[in-house]
Amino acid sequence: MGRCDWTGPGAGWHRIFTWDYGVKHGNIQLLGTLAYSAPLISVVLLILAGYGEATAAVLSASVLIVIGSLIAGRAKQRGSQHKQ
Repeated sequence: MGRCDWTGPGAGWHRIFTWDYGVKHGNIQLLGTLAYSAPLISVVLLILAGYGEATAAVLSASVLIVIGSLIAGRAKQRGSQHKQ
């Protein structure tokens, strides 16, 4: 049985609604940081649960995700300082 069979049609509407609400009414910088962090958190949880292995590729990818998040956060901070 495939994933679509057990999740049902329209199972992801709440993710789209929540993202849209967060963009319109929330802290967009925090939302962006959390979006970068979601894959990293998933991988860490899988490794801790014993379903994954902490290989060099996983560690390298994790470091790159964190670096990307930091760069994006700093770029947004600089952009908001120039607007003032």
